[in-house]
Amino acid sequence: LQNVRIDPSSISFQMWKDIPVPFYLSVHFFEVLNPKQVLQGGKPVLSQRGPYVYREYRYKTNITFHDNDTVSYLEYRHLFFQPDLSNGTEDEYIVVPNILMMGAAVMMEKLPNFVKILLSGALAGLKQEAFMNRTVGEIMWGYEDPLVDTINTIVPGLLPFKGKFGLFMDFNDSDSGLFTVNTGMKNISQVHMVDSWNGLKKVNYWQSSQCNMINGTAGEMWPPFMSPTSLEFYSPDACRSMTLVYEQSGHFEGVPTYRFVAPKTLFANGTDYPPNEGFCPCMQSGIQNVSTCRFDAPMFISHPHFYNGDPSLVNAVEGLHPSKDQHGLFLDVHPMTGIPMNCSIKLQLNLYIKHVSGILQTGKIKPVVLPLLWFAESGSIEGSVLKQFYNNLVLLPSVLDYVQYIFLGLSVPLIISAAVLM
Repeated sequence: LQNVRIDPSSISFQMWKDIPVPFYLSVHFFEVLNPKQVLQGGKPVLSQRGPYVYREYRYKTNITFHDNDTVSYLEYRHLFFQPDLSNGTEDEYIVVPNILMMGAAVMMEKLPNFVKILLSGALAGLKQEAFMNRTVGEIMWGYEDPLVDTINTIVPGLLPFKGKFGLFMDFNDSDSGLFTVNTGMKNISQVHMVDSWNGLKKVNYWQSSQCNMINGTAGEMWPPFMSPTSLEFYSPDACRSMTLVYEQSGHFEGVPTYRFVAPKTLFANGTDYPPNEGFCPCMQSGIQNVSTCRFDAPMFISHPHFYNGDPSLVNAVEGLHPSKDQHGLFLDVHPMTGIPMNCSIKLQLNLYIKHVSGILQTGKIKPVVLPLLWFAESGSIEGSVLKQFYNNLVLLPSVLDYVQYIFLGLSVPLIISAAVLM
């Protein structure tokens, strides 16, 4: 118990502070092979590109212990491209939707016609098209686009940034918010459980108090002596708490584990799973509308290739092949300590595109939730850390267990002898 508390004297503290596990971010893009046909109302044909792999380093700063058995911290992520692990380079060009243009068009759909005419004229003047051909690096880390300032001029405040746009701009060299979690010093069953995030006890993105709750841990460790039922964590990237369910027991490099996976209801809509009604407005099951925490942009998250989603999502495009082995997420956790041994968290980012009346550049595009990319954050304990973990938390307890029985065996003859002498 002493070794799993958040305390500078515990064995797990250094692992918690500067995560020694080698994490990797693997990104797969979906290239649109027939953009001209899509503009005329055709079904999008997609080709998966990548993975583009990045080594991810995490560390905590501003660690502050409080009198109420909690500790606050900021955790930063640094990403470095790994050419030897990637299938391609950041300089490769990929045809994808013009995310800014298509997103802004849907966001402006209900605005007055003169606003849409202004935007359409600006798009023509800037030679903006519904699909763009840009490098992986530009899409990931940002590119200069005069459209950003133009949109902000036409509809002030619509976009929360200026000049440059990239899907992962806020992912690298940034923190995931101020977490305050329980240390477990007084109550070990609460260790790592989130007390607040950015000072909030709950978020305000969603339509119900249940969906706005910040439940579980920060997704790094869990309380010890886990039961084979479920685990929860709050994900700032998904803007919500997630519950994974127990699937099976197993071993990782000799260490016993519980495997937890996403239930089919994780991204179900409110019709198929009423507790998710608070995440609506919903579309088909298998995608979650995150526009309320993504500046009202028509963005959806899902499992990769719409795994566990409504078949209509897969059938609306060509080129998707969902499978549990490739696209299901999992966490393998050592139940005695609550420390993950092996994990792969996978999410897909999707953009809702359609023809918007008054904006000529949207052509005759039929409404579709179009996959942009999916990514996996994966890591497993290895090397000296694994050896130390195994020796201290698996081998040593087993030896002590055997010694206990040896002493018990030796004590039996002594008890019998004493009984005979009496």
